[in-house]
Amino acid sequence: MARTRERDGRRAWIGKESLLTRSVNAVFEFVRLAEFEILFFLFFFVAFLVFKDLTSRPEYNQILVKKPGATGLDWWAS
Repeated sequence: MARTRERDGRRAWIGKESLLTRSVNAVFEFVRLAEFEILFFLFFFVAFLVFKDLTSRPEYNQILVKKPGATGLDWWAS
């Protein structure tokens, strides 16, 4: 464990921090740096999982597939 020495009201580190402490600090520093990108990826990943779940069920899949012989407006026809 790193020792500290009081000098002029500030702490000065004596020695190195442990490998575990440095690793944890590096991970937290990376998360702070890439917070927006992580949240951006998670948003699209969760949206993909929800959409995949909805389209895998036959009763909800019919929303995305035109039913043969259906009457009404055809929004996709040219």
